[in-house]
Amino acid sequence: MAKIKTIGIMTSGGDSPGMNAAIRAVTRAGICNGFNIKAIYRGYDGLINDEVKPFTTENVSGIIMQGGTILRTARSKEFMTPEGKEKAYATLLKEEIDALVVIGGNGSLTGAMQFAREYDVCCIGLPGTIDNDLYGTDSTIGYDTTLNTIVECVDRIRDTAQSHERIFFVEVMGRDAGYLAQNSAIASGAEAAIIPEDTTDVDQLAQFMERGIRKSKKSCIVIVSESPKCGALYYADRVKKEFPGYDVRVSILGHLQRGGRPSAHDRILASRTGVGAIEAIMQGQRNVMVGVRNNEVVYVPLSEAIRSDKPFDRKLIKVLDDLSI
Repeated sequence: MAKIKTIGIMTSGGDSPGMNAAIRAVTRAGICNGFNIKAIYRGYDGLINDEVKPFTTENVSGIIMQGGTILRTARSKEFMTPEGKEKAYATLLKEEIDALVVIGGNGSLTGAMQFAREYDVCCIGLPGTIDNDLYGTDSTIGYDTTLNTIVECVDRIRDTAQSHERIFFVEVMGRDAGYLAQNSAIASGAEAAIIPEDTTDVDQLAQFMERGIRKSKKSCIVIVSESPKCGALYYADRVKKEFPGYDVRVSILGHLQRGGRPSAHDRILASRTGVGAIEAIMQGQRNVMVGVRNNEVVYVPLSEAIRSDKPFDRKLIKVLDDLSI
């Protein structure tokens, strides 16, 4: 394997708080260990179109506290084609980039894995997604900040719910994973969470509605994981039909969950995994995701990180059930 001299870094897919801290960590750790760093703007689209710029420590000064990503990000349809990957590889050769650090979620790391296999490129992934759905790391970059943002929003919504004696269904992100919904429900004192890992039927809906009645409560909060088929609007409509005596409202938090300054936890996680990416390259590792498990930096094959189901602690469901009586 040829000696790696220049490392490219990019952010891809949905932005998450802490991505800038990760960019900073990879850049500074790389320079500290003698590598040249080149930043790739707008994810895989930028790699295809040669939007590449050399980075120094000054380029990442003062960004650790910023949300979003200074490298911008995109979801690239062209990169999913053979022609797109060929253009991206041509850019790597032109820019003399020997290894690629990709900060992103499931789709972004899938692209890195495929690129690495087809062109024998050293790719290192960092888990940058608010969904916390990547296997092999206890938390993903942006998850903690988003969780705190949701809790702050729900606290405000509860003021209105109690004042008007309303039932609020609050929809949060998470795609196929219920970590944000379940843990924000516990942290905000919500009466229930509807998550992909625990299908809710009519009886379960009736159960937590009846709990509110038993507590002489006419207001409650239900956190719902986003879903194209049965999101917050679906459950609100059910309650209106099955429990017409309640005043029901829906709040879809949407993209405000992605923004804001990253929490201390996310800044530390991004910094540790960013340094871990450089250490992985120095150790000769290829095509792995850098995560933190049991407070130790770990290296997980990209194929496992994106394809293995992350175990959901079902005890969390019981915690919320017990506390919502």
